[in-house]
Amino acid sequence: MDYNHLPREPLGFFPTPLIELKRLSNALGGPKIYMKRDDNTGLALGGNKTRKLEFILGDALAKGADTIITAGAIQSNHCRQTAAAAASLGLECHLVLGGEEPALASGNLLLDKLFGCHIHWAGANRKGEDIPRIVEQLTSQGKKVYVVPYGGSSEQGALAFVEAFKELELQRQSIGISLTHIVFASSSGGTQAGLMLGNKIFNSPYQIVAINIDKGETDKVSFDQYTLALANSTAKLIGADCEFTASDLILNSDYVGEGYGVVGALENEAIAMTAQTEGILVDPVYTGRAMGGLIDMIRTGKIKETDSVLFWHTGGAPALFAYATELDLAKKTSNPEV
Repeated sequence: MDYNHLPREPLGFFPTPLIELKRLSNALGGPKIYMKRDDNTGLALGGNKTRKLEFILGDALAKGADTIITAGAIQSNHCRQTAAAAASLGLECHLVLGGEEPALASGNLLLDKLFGCHIHWAGANRKGEDIPRIVEQLTSQGKKVYVVPYGGSSEQGALAFVEAFKELELQRQSIGISLTHIVFASSSGGTQAGLMLGNKIFNSPYQIVAINIDKGETDKVSFDQYTLALANSTAKLIGADCEFTASDLILNSDYVGEGYGVVGALENEAIAMTAQTEGILVDPVYTGRAMGGLIDMIRTGKIKETDSVLFWHTGGAPALFAYATELDLAKKTSNPEV
């Protein structure tokens, strides 16, 4: 395994904390629950994309780029962190966002604007379908453009989570805990591909359980096939003797609900329970849905009381402010009568 020669630009604060969620575990009647706090990576209020961007923008700079472009939904955590990283590196940043420009910017969109990026509104196209046309325009203006893939999910982005897995193993061993599962939100495949590869490289026994966030396809390929291909191409990039098949992939699609970004009872309960037991914020789109999935898997016995599970918090708290009307804030928010 060799990747130290690949370009990398430091952007975040690592290692991120590894903590135990004792009150949440008690509320659910077990198992032991730990959390990897990638919401604390530092860049633009944190998130897992910071890890990916260290390798991706390292590659962009090595190739002489002066302009970067990427895409996502209006409340994309990936776009917010990309805009911040570009600002810190002196790169011009273009974001292609799905939907129409709202009258009032909030959440991640507000931060995108603060970072001074150029925003292109793309209607129904939130996965970068309009990027080639915009790249052509920018190139004609003499700019050296680098396309950051949707969600930061390229070989470089997945590689960041091989490195993250190594970070986790060093922490786990230093504090003497064991794990049976790693649970996290999966939407563009890079985090999952990297964790799968890290799990195999380090010969770890964990179940790598991805909670599917999005019904859509990626590059006209089914999400599971895309993730497997990315895990295999990342292994090839670093010379790891690994090959993945469908049997290696755990992608739980039971919690997609009404689709990407649509908040329901599952997310509402997970957000409230995590906040009110641990003082930790999960977001409406990604970590709230994944945490809701974890809670349900514990309640239904798919994860047992004797297990020891890690929830990988991938960030996203800024989106909470844009979803105020969708969140159920009735529980435990009023002052008790005296």
